[in-house]
Amino acid sequence: MELRQLSYFVAVAEELHFGRAAERLHIVQSAVSQQIQRLERELGAELFDRSPRRVRLTGAGERLLPEARAVLAAAERARAAVARPAGLRIGTSTGLGAHLDRVLDAFARRAPDVPVELYSLPAAERLARVAAGRLDAAFVRAVEAVPGVRVHPLWPDPLVAALPASHPLASRAEIGVEELAGLPLALTERRTNPALVDLVVGACREAGFEPLPGPSPGSLQDALASIGTRPLWTVVYASHARVLHSSRVAFVPFRAPGLALVTGLAVPAVAPSPHLSTLLLACDDHES
Repeated sequence: MELRQLSYFVAVAEELHFGRAAERLHIVQSAVSQQIQRLERELGAELFDRSPRRVRLTGAGERLLPEARAVLAAAERARAAVARPAGLRIGTSTGLGAHLDRVLDAFARRAPDVPVELYSLPAAERLARVAAGRLDAAFVRAVEAVPGVRVHPLWPDPLVAALPASHPLASRAEIGVEELAGLPLALTERRTNPALVDLVVGACREAGFEPLPGPSPGSLQDALASIGTRPLWTVVYASHARVLHSSRVAFVPFRAPGLALVTGLAVPAVAPSPHLSTLLLACDDHES
C-alpha cells in the first residue's frame, strides 16, 4: 500500500467522480483508475461501486476513508517534523548598531527554531525586494511610500555630529547646529538618502546658515577617514556611533530637540511572513 494510492483514494472518495479527482490531483484519469484498482487488489475488496451514472463508496470504502485520512495526516506531520523551518529574510543597513542585536536576541527568544538571514542593501533595493517578496521585512528610515509595501514605525534614531577629535567642539557634552556653521559638511548625495540630507540641511538653514559644501563621501567610512585628517563634520546615528572607535574622530550629541529619523519595518502589504508578528513583538521587546 502506497501513500500515493491512499491520496488518490481520498480524492475520489471526496469527489465521487474519477474525472474531477484527476483534475484535482493534476494527473490523467487513467492513472487514478489504475492506482485505485491496484489498491483494491492489494486489500482484496472493492472500494467503489462504479456505475455509468455515479460513483459511490462501498462498505469497505467507507471504513477505509477515515483510516486513509489519518495515515495521510500522520505522513504530513512526519514530513513537517523533519523539514527545515521556514526562515526570515531581513534587509538591514549600517547604522542600526545595538538596535539590531537586541531585536535579533528578542526574536531568538520568542522563535528559537526560526533561522534568520540578513541582507545589507541600499534602501531602494531593500524596498524593492520587500515589494517583490524576496525579503520578508527590512529596516528602513523615513522612506517614501512604495506600492506593495507597508511600513511599521519602530523607534526614533537620534543623530550625533562627527567632528575631528582635535576640534574645540569635540570636548563638549553637546552642541548646537549653529556652532558648525564654519565647518564644511561631508554628506552623502541627496539621491542616495534624501530623508537624511533634507533633515540635516534643513536644520542648518533653521539655525541661520547654509552649510559649507564638503566632499561627498562614497561611504560613512570614507567620511570619517576625511574628518580624521581635515576640519569637516558629518552626522552619524547615535546607535552606530556607540560601536565606532576612532582616536581621530569625536561624536558629539546635538542640543535638544536634536536631530532624529524614525526607523521603521517595511513589510509586504499582502501575504506577509507568518513570523512577522513575532518580529514586531521582538522590536517592541528591544525598547522595553
